[in-house]
Amino acid sequence: MLGTCFSRPHSVYTIPMDKRKTRFFNTTGPCNPEDHYMLPPEERLVGTQLHRYIGDKLYWVLHAPRQTGKTTFLQSWMREINAGDEAISCYVSVETCQGVPEAERAIPVICDAVRRWSEQYDLPVPAIEDETPQSRLNSILANWAKLVAPKPLIVLFDEVDVLTGDALISFLRQLRDGFASRSVGKFPVSIALVGMRDLKDYITAAKGGIPVNPGSPFNIKADSGTIANFHKKDVERLFAQRTTETGQRISPEALDYVYGQSHGQPWLVNSLFMRATMRILDADSTETVTIDHVREAREQMIQARETHLDSLGARLQDERVRWVIQAIITGETDRLLGRTNPDVEFCMDMGLVEWNSGTGFTIANPVYEEILTRYLNSAYHDSLPSPKTWCWQKSDGKLDMDALLREFQAFWQNNSEVWERQADYMEAFPHLLLMAFLQRVTNGSGRIEREYAAGSGRMDLAVEYRGDWNIIEVKLLRQGRSFEAIMAEGIKQTLGYRDSFFPVHASREAQAPCYLLIFDRRPDKPAWQERIKWIDAEGLTVLGC
Repeated sequence: MLGTCFSRPHSVYTIPMDKRKTRFFNTTGPCNPEDHYMLPPEERLVGTQLHRYIGDKLYWVLHAPRQTGKTTFLQSWMREINAGDEAISCYVSVETCQGVPEAERAIPVICDAVRRWSEQYDLPVPAIEDETPQSRLNSILANWAKLVAPKPLIVLFDEVDVLTGDALISFLRQLRDGFASRSVGKFPVSIALVGMRDLKDYITAAKGGIPVNPGSPFNIKADSGTIANFHKKDVERLFAQRTTETGQRISPEALDYVYGQSHGQPWLVNSLFMRATMRILDADSTETVTIDHVREAREQMIQARETHLDSLGARLQDERVRWVIQAIITGETDRLLGRTNPDVEFCMDMGLVEWNSGTGFTIANPVYEEILTRYLNSAYHDSLPSPKTWCWQKSDGKLDMDALLREFQAFWQNNSEVWERQADYMEAFPHLLLMAFLQRVTNGSGRIEREYAAGSGRMDLAVEYRGDWNIIEVKLLRQGRSFEAIMAEGIKQTLGYRDSFFPVHASREAQAPCYLLIFDRRPDKPAWQERIKWIDAEGLTVLGC
C-alpha cells in the first residue's frame, strides 16, 4: 500500500562482502549504504507519520540542525519509494537560491533545480512553460505530475531554509495554490519541506518579524517533525558494522567517551570514528580502538576546524546567539531565557544549545563547548605572552597551579580593563580569558574539562596536566552581593563539583586541589589592592580578581 515504504523500522543496511570494498564512516555529504557505515535514518524521526503522507496526500515539514541526517533520510526514502511500483518520488535541493530574496529570480532557479534533479535520478523531466514567476513553479509541478501519471508524484524539497523574503512567500503560495488539486496527474500528492528551522520561523522572518497567522501562505502542513541524535545504543550499533566487516573492535570506555563528547550528534560520532580508524590508526588496522585513540581524534578534529564546526563559530557573532551563549558560559540567570523565546528557539534549531530539566540550558555537547570556547577566546589565547615568561611549572615538570593562578591575577590586574573594552562577549570576558590562560600551558600535555549552564551561577573547570588534576570554579560578584556571601556559596559548589567529577572518593584524584575565582563585576568595585585576594578556606583556595 502507498506510504508503507518503511515497514522495517529496525532494518540494517548490509551489502554482501564479496561485492564491495570496506566501507567507512562518512563526514562529507549524504550517506549511502554501499560506501558508508550507517543506520536507517528514519529510525530517528520524531513527530512524523511516514505511513500516512503519501496515501493520505499530506504536505509536511522536517526541520533539524545541519549534519543530522536530513538529506540522507530524504534520498533514502526516495530510493525506497521508487524501488516500488506505487509512486514516483524526487529529491530536489533549492540550495542554489541562497542569497536570492527576489521571487522574479528565485522561482526560475527552483524550476531549473526541479528539472536538474529529475534528470539526475532518471525521472521524467517536466517542461518549463512560458509563465510568470508568480505561477511558474505551480505550472512545472502540475506538468511533472502529468508526466509520471498514472503514479502519484511525491516531491522532497531540501534546503528550504535558504529561501527568504518574497522568494519564500511566492514559493509557499504556489504550493498552496496547487494543494487543492493535488492528485494523480494533477499536482504532487505529497510534498516535504526540509531545512534547519520550522517553517513558521521562516515565514515570520520573511514578513519582517510579524508572527504567522492562520492566513499564512503554508497553513496546509500536516506535521512538523524533526530528526533526533543517535542514542547510545545507536553509537554501538554503528561501530559494530565495522567490527563485523573488519574484525576491529572498540573498547567500552572509548564508546562511552564518543557518546559523552558528542551526545550522539551524528556528524561528530562519524568524525570521531573516522579519524580514530583511518587517521590515528591505519585504515586496514584491526587494533582495538581505545579511549586514547578517540581523544586524539577529538583534538585532531577540533584543530582541523572543518566546515561544520567552523560554521558554528560564525554563528556566535549573531546577536540572537550572543546573549544566549553568554548566559550559559557565565551561569547567569535571565528571566528571558526560556524555550519559547525566539532567540533561544533559534539557538536550539541551530543545534548550538539544548535544554533538559536537570541542567537547564547548556551547550549541546562537550565538543561544541570546546569549539565555541576556542573560537571566542582565540584572540586572547594568541595575544597572551609566552608561557616561558610565567612561573607555572614545578621542578619535575608538573603543573604548579598556585604559581599559574598568581600569574593570572597579575595579568588580570595589569591588562583586563584594556582588553575588556575590545571584548565581543563582555559579560563572559573573565571566563574566556581565564580559559585562554589555562589553554596556553595545557596544550599538548593536558586537557580542560568544562561544565557550565545558564542559571547555575558558576562555571566549573577540571584541569588535567601530566596525570594530575586541579578543580577551578568561577563566580561573578554582582551589585548587591558581598564577597563573603559569594565565597561561602562558591566553596560549597566547588567541593560539590569535585565530588561529582571524581565519584570514587578513595582515589587520589578525589583530593585534587580546588580553587575558587571570584571576579568583581560591580560598577563601584573597590581599588585593586582590595580586590586581589588569596585566601585558604575549608580545604580550597579562594582568589579575588
